[in-house]
Amino acid sequence: MSLNNHAMARVLLDFIDASPSPWHAGANLAASLDRAGFQRLDERKRWERSDLEAAYVQRGTSSLIAFRAGQKPLLEAGSRIVAAHTDSPGLRIKPKGAHYAGACLRLGVEIYGSPLLATWTDRDLSLAGRVHVRSHSGEVMQHLVRFPDAMLRLPNLAIHMNRTANEDGLKLHRQHELPLILGLEQALPAQDVWRQMLAEQMDMVVPEDILSFEMQVYDVQPGCFWGLEQAFIADGQLDNLVSCHAALQAMLRVKQQQPEAMSVAAFFDHEEIGSETPQGAAASFLGDVLERISEVCGYQGQDHKRMLAHSHLVSVDMAHAWHPNFPDAYEPQHHVQVNAGPVIKSHACGHYLTDSVSEARFIEMMDRHAIPWQRYIHRSNLACGATVGPMLGARLGIQGLDIGSAMWAMHSARESAGARDQDWLVQALTHFLGE
Repeated sequence: MSLNNHAMARVLLDFIDASPSPWHAGANLAASLDRAGFQRLDERKRWERSDLEAAYVQRGTSSLIAFRAGQKPLLEAGSRIVAAHTDSPGLRIKPKGAHYAGACLRLGVEIYGSPLLATWTDRDLSLAGRVHVRSHSGEVMQHLVRFPDAMLRLPNLAIHMNRTANEDGLKLHRQHELPLILGLEQALPAQDVWRQMLAEQMDMVVPEDILSFEMQVYDVQPGCFWGLEQAFIADGQLDNLVSCHAALQAMLRVKQQQPEAMSVAAFFDHEEIGSETPQGAAASFLGDVLERISEVCGYQGQDHKRMLAHSHLVSVDMAHAWHPNFPDAYEPQHHVQVNAGPVIKSHACGHYLTDSVSEARFIEMMDRHAIPWQRYIHRSNLACGATVGPMLGARLGIQGLDIGSAMWAMHSARESAGARDQDWLVQALTHFLGE
């Protein structure tokens, strides 16, 4: 593995470890854009032509759209758009989750998305998210909170009490068997203990100031390289922070170039739960931003639609790598491998955005730049997942395709992928935005 491959994978793991929740991911994306000279815009204010050279706008902390003006008029060149999502399946703390069970203090959880629940057992878990508090002036303020040490655990039931676990698989009752153990019974009511914990993570905040919170469970084990020649990586949230990191890196690189079309990187929350929220890809966010850019540039009505017709979209989400232990789970003629380059994903019923026109254009670009690529379709007798690609393409009327990096154990608390692939994915997205 080359040094460049290894270095890019290391940067990726650092980004993931610094982003234990979608709100942290959004904040880290914004901080990187700030350092690169992108101007932060406010949806509530008017935008001027001078604002559009290199800028970004955030919605709900965890969703963000960055863009950079191209060299040609927007009406002629359109936009090159890369889209990814900041959220990952897992566990979220219930609003009144703290409670006592016997001598134990526990936190009740809701399931977010479709995680592999068994993988969350016997792991060193903690909490990260956002808390809204009442300030001394009466304003509502947001704080990003992260407990850095292991605070929680979901101990497995011993094999002596669950003799069929190895044959039938571990099955967890979503209501009764998922609460996480936090500690032993305290003198205070459980909710008071919990609110005190949260308050201690913020400066000048007392429990009575806390109004609301959204807290996600995360695994404190940092990302790592593994395997012969350190060929693989393992971490939480590879799906889909791999794609967010690659889109960010491509956007930062293309800022130094002179592409003809406007470059856009869109990062959405709530993909794992259907995207039907104000921050989700099914909402108006991307359409609103593109329409406002057109309006500032003097294009309205038909001209805005003409700009969209010149545009192209790449949706970036992870792909299922062939697993040698479970060969019957895969379409026999479409195995994809880790460390073998970006994966083009297609589906006859439209679960992915890819059509043959967009696929051909992308393959030609990849071949021209000597970047390896692969094709994936899902096995015919298994239900296929979906991405933000089809909903964005349908709402905006933009052609495009779905790509991603190959990975194992998608939706596990600890996922795996190839260490070489991140560099190739960054290269592919950079060329897409920059040409």
